[in-house]
Amino acid sequence: MTAPPPRDSLSPRVPGRGGRDAARRAGAPERGAVPRMEHVRVTSPDLARRAAIGVLHSRLAAGFAGFVLIYLLLAARVVYVTVVHPVPPDKAAIAAQTPSTTVVLPPPARAEITDRNGEILAVSLPAAALYANPKQVEDPGVAAREIAAVIPGLDPGFLEARLADRSRDFVYLDRKLTASQELAVNRLGIPGVYFENTERRHYPEGNLAAHILGGVTPDQRGIAGVEDWFNKRLTSAPGKPLRLSIDIGAEGIVRQAIWQAMSDYDAKGACGIVISARTGRVLAMASVPDYNADDLGSAPADARFNRCVSGDYEPGSVFKLQTLSMAINSDMIQPWDRFNTTHPLHVGRFTVTDFEPAHIWMAVPHILAVSSNIGASRIATILGPQIQRAWLRKLGFFRRPPIQLPEATPPMYHPKSSWKLLTTMTVSFGNGIAMSPLQLISAVVPVVNGGIWYPPTLLDHGKRSAGVRVMSERTSLIMRKMMRNVVTAPDGTGVYARVPGYLVGGKTGTAQVVGPNGRYLQHLNNASFMAAFPMNDPRYVVYVVVLQPHATKQMLPFCHGFTTGGYVAAPAVAQIISRIGPMLGIMPLSGQTLAEAQAALSIPLDPPAPPGRLALGPGHLFPPGASKYAYILAHQTPPANMDVAAHDQALARTEMWQPLAPAAQTVSLPPAPASSAHTLGHRIMNIALPVTRAGG
Repeated sequence: MTAPPPRDSLSPRVPGRGGRDAARRAGAPERGAVPRMEHVRVTSPDLARRAAIGVLHSRLAAGFAGFVLIYLLLAARVVYVTVVHPVPPDKAAIAAQTPSTTVVLPPPARAEITDRNGEILAVSLPAAALYANPKQVEDPGVAAREIAAVIPGLDPGFLEARLADRSRDFVYLDRKLTASQELAVNRLGIPGVYFENTERRHYPEGNLAAHILGGVTPDQRGIAGVEDWFNKRLTSAPGKPLRLSIDIGAEGIVRQAIWQAMSDYDAKGACGIVISARTGRVLAMASVPDYNADDLGSAPADARFNRCVSGDYEPGSVFKLQTLSMAINSDMIQPWDRFNTTHPLHVGRFTVTDFEPAHIWMAVPHILAVSSNIGASRIATILGPQIQRAWLRKLGFFRRPPIQLPEATPPMYHPKSSWKLLTTMTVSFGNGIAMSPLQLISAVVPVVNGGIWYPPTLLDHGKRSAGVRVMSERTSLIMRKMMRNVVTAPDGTGVYARVPGYLVGGKTGTAQVVGPNGRYLQHLNNASFMAAFPMNDPRYVVYVVVLQPHATKQMLPFCHGFTTGGYVAAPAVAQIISRIGPMLGIMPLSGQTLAEAQAALSIPLDPPAPPGRLALGPGHLFPPGASKYAYILAHQTPPANMDVAAHDQALARTEMWQPLAPAAQTVSLPPAPASSAHTLGHRIMNIALPVTRAGG
């Protein structure tokens, strides 16, 4: 190859005027000239680099082709499994991979307690307890002050004493920490102070039903009320709520009414109970003063005292309901019989008088309407102590009431050996015997509901108990009519219990207060009123007791200085009935319906004896079988041959105790001799002998 000539050897051409030999720009070939070839030297590294780039291009092309192939395969697969042949998802796999978004708390140690409508009355909530190891606390004084600063109510001195006790390695500082307090203590970062996961029993309704619910210890063990009575049930089945018969709405109404009465009359305390006349279930039971159930441990003793079941009080004239029921059911006394109330009764150094003496012969309805102690005493002495005790034993006045509260106490009464003339008389009008208000209202239930006794209960069972017949339906009907008279009669003692549209019947009670030495205190009494409604078909019985009321300046224009049951307790009962009636579905009557219902319950204060019947009264004082005490009280000598058969028949009717579930065997008792003049006025009924005798 011939080497090209040097550039400097080329003859320059001067640019100018053009032409064949005209000069051209450097590097530009002449027109028509053949292009020259340039020679480039390529080194080995360049060749290697070019080879590498070629390989890279090949691989990229292969990779791209593979990616396109895979993409097409995946796309085809997706189309197949979603369009051509869809595959359902695996539910188990999805469930296993789904994260849980809820936190399941451990089950509580105690079951909830609810009212009959499912409203929560007691519930266990997660809580924390604060404890410490004194051996690990560096400065007890500083730690105590820091803890007390974030937990109000804790005494720094108490905390320091516990933290300084080096002989122990575990001490509780506070067992009722709130969440905010736990966070505040945790921020302190005190060595040796720790938290323990616990539960706290909470009572959302505060003071309502506090005496019924009771309370628990810091370690969640029941110590009072149903929390104590049903402690095993609440802990053995913590997931199943315990449903009570209480209606928290009615409970609030009763508490408000008795609290108002206690405040108006500056009384020592009060109690109110509403019980079903058809089942014996307690709908409401309030005792004041009371306490917040969350603070049972710090409540004073007077507030913790349950006056409804723990206090034994003489019932006063409310007890005449028992005396007259017993008398009419025995068939020895009839509503048209009249008794001498013209003068007080003197027995030894004791005298029985009436609050408002009438000085007339009174029939049985009149005795109840004006609450004559003299009339009740004469009736009780005709029956005698044996029949009286049998009646009271049957209705539970000699034993503890069967209610699910450990605080319930048995009644107080005279022993049989001292139950003589004076005791028979005083017990007839509610003196000389004492029982709790719950026990008394339970015994009034059969008086108004047709004669069926139900054990009082705080449980809301699915079906009502069968009950036991303890008196005839006739007796109950007569008693309802006479109780209605107490409220409607112009001179009745219960006129302030009237509620428009509601057929309320009842009985007042004013009892003296027994002092510490066993003697009655002067110028002090307990005022009460027992009521039922509606009297044409009784649904509920209401009882209010106001303890030791005073005629305050505020109430003086109304009560005129008296603190009797008619002035103090009857208005509270009327307030309760007017508010709970509509809530319980019992609407007031009006117009013709009200007039007809009232007419059906009407009974004259002094009803005449039916034709052919001989009534007790002047000249005919005693029926067959009358007790010797009736003769003694009338200053007459008892007959030598008492009518034992008539007395035993009355006693058998008194001891009637027929469970309703099984059919009772009925036996007709023989009638009294026809020659007896009183047989016309006191016929012997066919009765069912008791299957079992009432215990006592």
